[in-house]
Amino acid sequence: MSDTHSYLDERFSELFKDVDEIWHAGDIGDIRVLDELRKLKKVRAVYGNIDGTTIRQELKAHERFKCEEVEVWMTHIGGYPGKYDNMVKATLYSRPPKLFISGHSHILKVMYDKQLELLHLNPGAAGISGFHAVRTALRFAIDGEQIKDMEVIELGPKAVKSQG
Repeated sequence: MSDTHSYLDERFSELFKDVDEIWHAGDIGDIRVLDELRKLKKVRAVYGNIDGTTIRQELKAHERFKCEEVEVWMTHIGGYPGKYDNMVKATLYSRPPKLFISGHSHILKVMYDKQLELLHLNPGAAGISGFHAVRTALRFAIDGEQIKDMEVIELGPKAVKSQG
């Protein structure tokens, strides 16, 4: 998930009940979103450009780790194949991971970069702030060196109807 911008859909407790970890690619917004996610599962997250001091003191701009046999790099502003951000481009080309995850654009993308032999994921935006029309997230499995069972989760329109 990415770009919650201080909003956490209550359905995530059900949607993520069977996952091992929740990954958040930045722009969390309010630390309470991170706290709520941590009540559900182990969380790996990076801070984004809108995140303040409290979140930046807890998280890094980049997380590079192994999940089973897959090297993962998660950052907030990363671009996508053919248009990687200048802040990550040199490292991506010199040491590409197998899975590169970024947020920021609010545009869901699942793209394979043939040149770097990596899968790029942008889960879109799960929050209600920004220009996106539909709130989205991704759910997938990593089994050994395979990334599989990719699911796009559509959370509905950005506008949240008020109760009353």
